[in-house]
Amino acid sequence: MKRQLLLPITALLMLGCTSEKAYSDTPEPEILSGLSAQIEAEMKDWHIPGMAVAVVHQDEIIFARGFGVLGLNNPQPVNADTLFGVASTSKSMTAATLAMLVDQGKVNWDDRVVDHLPWFELSDPWVTREVRIKDLLIHRVGVGRMTGNRIQFMPTATREMVIRSMRYHEFEQPFRSAYVYSNVMYSVVGEIVAAVSGQSWDDFMAEHLFRPLNMTRSNTSITQFNPGDNNISDPHQWIDGEVVTIERRNFDNVGPSASVNTSVRDMAQWIRLQLGEPGVYQGERLLSERVMRDMHHPHIATGRANREATVNAYGYGWQLGNYQGFATSRHGGATDGFNTQKVLVPELDLGIVVVTNTFSNYGGAVVNTIIDRIAELEPRDWHSEMLESYQTRYDQVMAEREAIHDARQTDAPSSFTAEQLTGHYTHPQYGTARVTVEDDGALTLAFWDDGVSTLRLEHWHYDTWRAHWHNRAQREKFIHFTKGRDGEPAALEVTWTLRPALLQVGIYPTPYYRNTQFLRVEE
Repeated sequence: MKRQLLLPITALLMLGCTSEKAYSDTPEPEILSGLSAQIEAEMKDWHIPGMAVAVVHQDEIIFARGFGVLGLNNPQPVNADTLFGVASTSKSMTAATLAMLVDQGKVNWDDRVVDHLPWFELSDPWVTREVRIKDLLIHRVGVGRMTGNRIQFMPTATREMVIRSMRYHEFEQPFRSAYVYSNVMYSVVGEIVAAVSGQSWDDFMAEHLFRPLNMTRSNTSITQFNPGDNNISDPHQWIDGEVVTIERRNFDNVGPSASVNTSVRDMAQWIRLQLGEPGVYQGERLLSERVMRDMHHPHIATGRANREATVNAYGYGWQLGNYQGFATSRHGGATDGFNTQKVLVPELDLGIVVVTNTFSNYGGAVVNTIIDRIAELEPRDWHSEMLESYQTRYDQVMAEREAIHDARQTDAPSSFTAEQLTGHYTHPQYGTARVTVEDDGALTLAFWDDGVSTLRLEHWHYDTWRAHWHNRAQREKFIHFTKGRDGEPAALEVTWTLRPALLQVGIYPTPYYRNTQFLRVEE
């Protein structure tokens, strides 16, 4: 198989990287001398249209710069104030809003969820009664992803509707037995903030977190973008061997887990709150020492690389680990078209945030390089190491994908005609799915009757079909029809990819998925 090389994107990207604006944010400190030029050269190897980096050291923003362009079709340079979607790094902010209410004595980490949200319900009545707020924050409820890392589920539904659907969700692990990452459980946290404070999670974030931290560019929804704001990055994704601009999607119905849009300059203010004297920003205490310790305390183990490695853990919205002997608090974030790395190294009084407008591993290389510089460690070529590792992984996963294609039996027809497959299918948690025949004879699958979540069906083999989302960023999935005793389609089975092996290759192959059966119902 031909090796997929990561070559420079376009002359447009090169223009963006070398523009004067890329150097107009902050002077480059001596300890990071040459870092800007290094990033400009390396990001092209990863096909990153635009990115931004901020570094906080000893309560000062010593580096805050943008690189590249807002989008392949938008040549304006990125700067330290460009807005990016920062995805799951939102979780630590949501935890902080709850911590403020803990400080006020209005709520406790160990409160039962149902005492604040009486309508909250899971599939196990005992677990429903016993789930505590802490369980939500550290991902130990036992329920996982609903439709995968792209996290959008019933996009026109409210947060409460999505949470209510969890009463049908199967447990991946017994309650409190293991770490099982769940975006929806952080939405529950946001609804608790709303119930206790009397404000929506969005309004509480704006008033009690963004405003006192001078995060003037930040918001909790793409619906809050200023129509006249032309400093907003476009999302991009690697699809079919190239980076392309993709549609911006709304994640409001899981907002507390992933919907914050912000700049690296604003994120630097959030980082300042975590370092030095934790909970204090510009001389004003916003969060007590106690809740700051609670948020960065290891509440549940998440694994270890090998017997010699330190044990990784999870706090309240923070992943806790170790880098070269230094304890770290960090969290990544990835939604369609954006990738964020946020890392704290308290011993060095150091915090770093890297955002890119396409998914890649390069942010980790930048973070490690900066820590090495500040800590005066032996220099290491993280860029080359991670790029080589990525290329190897890309080849491996692409080979697995091609094996799936090779196993396709193109001479194996379906048991059903297109007309037989048309109809209405339902699932208690996942709602409605409808199959229709278009004027050109093609089959279309639509979820939730929302006019947005539609896919085109391509016959794969036998009674399996590959379904392509109309939004290319959502990629594709496999659908299988089963036959009833009357010879007619009885059910439609959807394979939801909960985490692809490598997104750049595609939504499959996948080591983590869920098969959901929608039963056919009479119209």
